[in-house]
Amino acid sequence: MQAWLQVLFSSISVFFLLLLLTRIMGKRNIVRMTPFRFVSYIVIAVIAALISLNLIQNLAFGFISLGVWVLFPIALEYLSLKSKWLHDLINGKETVLIKHGKILEDNLLQTRLTGEQLLRELRSKNAFNLADVEFAVMEDTGDINVFMKSNKKPVSATDLGIKVAPLAEPQTVVLDGTILNEPLFSLGFNTEWLGIQLETRGVSLDNVFIGQVDSSGDLYLDLFDDSVQLPQPKVKEMLYANFEKIQADLTTFALETQNKAAKKMYSKHAGKLEQLMEKLKPYLLR
Repeated sequence: MQAWLQVLFSSISVFFLLLLLTRIMGKRNIVRMTPFRFVSYIVIAVIAALISLNLIQNLAFGFISLGVWVLFPIALEYLSLKSKWLHDLINGKETVLIKHGKILEDNLLQTRLTGEQLLRELRSKNAFNLADVEFAVMEDTGDINVFMKSNKKPVSATDLGIKVAPLAEPQTVVLDGTILNEPLFSLGFNTEWLGIQLETRGVSLDNVFIGQVDSSGDLYLDLFDDSVQLPQPKVKEMLYANFEKIQADLTTFALETQNKAAKKMYSKHAGKLEQLMEKLKPYLLR
């Protein structure tokens, strides 16, 4: 067999073999990969390249070496799930860099980070002022996580005592001018509903690049023609405004009428409507 055919055959074989092996080794974010796993991937890639170029004369030796570098990391990862000591030995331990707002210089030296590098990492986490940082730790992947001081953390709805409606993942129902039926039906809508929404806004389906429906049932559209300005849906806001108007009218009627029975009725219903509005506010106003 000619040399180029051998290289072609071995390269195709190794390609599909590596595809299978990487699936077996599991999903990993290369940015958050531990040094040990990164080195394992590099060695596997080098061995695969040598096999595909027929630089390893005995293919059995090549596949044995490849198997060792694939199976051993998998076995060690499984064992590290059972043993914290083995996990720390293989992947290393997290290192505290800042504690109670104070930089731990010894730990900084241990991780071989300079002060400028630490400040750069903090800035990448939106911590531009060192005085705002309460705690910072370097994970075994090399990533630095930052915990801000309590008076410097962003205010949440819970901090303000505001109730908000739970949110679910938005579903893409139109992609590149094509209706995606499965996510549309999963939301309880159909193509007729989508057609009415598009007709109401004066948009044709073939001009829609992406259409998404959020957990509240609002449809967001991104068009191919960016010059077209679409009005944002205000259905929930208008509904809440109508509730406010009705509640205000009932309160006014209760104040103006001289009939005691009517005054009591208006006041009672105004109070009930106010309670209903308080419950619906997180869902209608966000």
